[in-house]
Amino acid sequence: MKVLLTASAGGHLAQLIALDKFWKDHDRAWATFDLPEVRSALEGERTYWVHFPTTRNIPNAVRNMGVAWRVLRKERPDAIISTGAAVAVPFFIIAKILGIRTVFIEAYDRITMPTMTGRMCYPMSDLFVVQWDEQKKAFPEAVNIGHIL
Repeated sequence: MKVLLTASAGGHLAQLIALDKFWKDHDRAWATFDLPEVRSALEGERTYWVHFPTTRNIPNAVRNMGVAWRVLRKERPDAIISTGAAVAVPFFIIAKILGIRTVFIEAYDRITMPTMTGRMCYPMSDLFVVQWDEQKKAFPEAVNIGHIL
C-alpha cells in the first residue's frame, strides 16, 4: 500500500509519527511545513512542503490546492492519512476528485469541541477516527481508536 501522510507541524505531526507501526512498512510520502524541527523528524522520508500558514491566508490555501494536485498526481497514493490541521483540506478535496481514499484522525486535545478541519474533512473522509467517545457527538459515524499519544 502507498500512503500520503499530511499534517501541520507540532502535535498534529507528532500524532502521525506516533502511528509508525501502521505506516512504517508501506511506501509513503509526507506533506507538511518546511521547518527545521520537521526536517529533523522526517529525515530520510520523502517529503513535500506545503505553504504556511494554512488558515486565514487565502493565497496560501490556493497555493496548497496546487501543491496537493501536483503531489497526488505524482505519488498516486492508495490513501491519505491526516491528523490536520488545515493542511488536510486541500489534499482531501483533490483526493476526492482523483478517487483516493481518505482517513482523518481528529485531534486528541479537542474532546468536547470539534476542530474546524475535522468538520471540513468529515464529509470527505472514507474513515473518520476519533480518540474519545465524546468526539462522536460531533462525528457520529467516526470510529474510536482510543488515545494515540
